[in-house]
Amino acid sequence: MRLMYKIAVVGDKDSVLAFKALGVDVRVAYNKDDARHQVDSLAKDGYGVIFITEQLASLIEETIERYNSEVVPAVILIPSNKGTLNIGMDRINKNVEKAVGSNIL
Repeated sequence: MRLMYKIAVVGDKDSVLAFKALGVDVRVAYNKDDARHQVDSLAKDGYGVIFITEQLASLIEETIERYNSEVVPAVILIPSNKGTLNIGMDRINKNVEKAVGSNIL
């Protein structure tokens, strides 16, 4: 039996609405409390992948870090429609460096 996880995205309406067309569950949040609640709720509901805009993730760093040590859900930072803060790419670089021993990107 194969386990299927759900995918969701959390962010401001303008940044995440297009994901709905891809079949991704969309949760709108604009502040720290909304973002934390949405991520915790999605994790509790068994979502396997949670995309969150970098702007919101920067407000709830402690929540994001808590899920970094978990296998599920994978919390992935994405740019918003206002652009990138490079937080997501910095995290990818750190993870690659930790896994490989040097930054190959």
